[in-house]
Amino acid sequence: MSVIDRISEAGIVLPSPVLPSALFVPYTLHRGVLTVSGQLPLRDGKHVYAGNVPSEVPLDSAREAARLCLANVLGCVAAATDGNFDRVRSVLRLGGFVATSAGFHDAPAVINAASELINFIFADKGRHARIAIGVASLPFGAPVEIEASFAIDTDA
Repeated sequence: MSVIDRISEAGIVLPSPVLPSALFVPYTLHRGVLTVSGQLPLRDGKHVYAGNVPSEVPLDSAREAARLCLANVLGCVAAATDGNFDRVRSVLRLGGFVATSAGFHDAPAVINAASELINFIFADKGRHARIAIGVASLPFGAPVEIEASFAIDTDA
């Protein structure tokens, strides 16, 4: 099964990258390393989830937010590779940030949803290094933000 087939099977519709209204770009590609800026749980450019985990956003919803963030990461990968996911040689790293309520210490449980999904989509190429951090707040009140790095074939 191809990467595109697994993306479809996972129910992901690839979004176009949202251009930030800040001093950075959605992704950079340099010497075969694609770095995707932190992606929020947006659908059609609109914030879907807001609040801290788990007091305002239950764990299951936060995990869904992480999957939505990853869908937006994949939209950037599609843009950077002209839709040719065969150019992805490896997922290098996922960085996950979770806006947590006081006393919540399980940010990795939220970010696991993104790791599980990227491992499914890229199979063996999806094995990655990772960090999952609980933070006091994220932009626009988002409960989750995901960033990632990929090794990209530049000969394609």
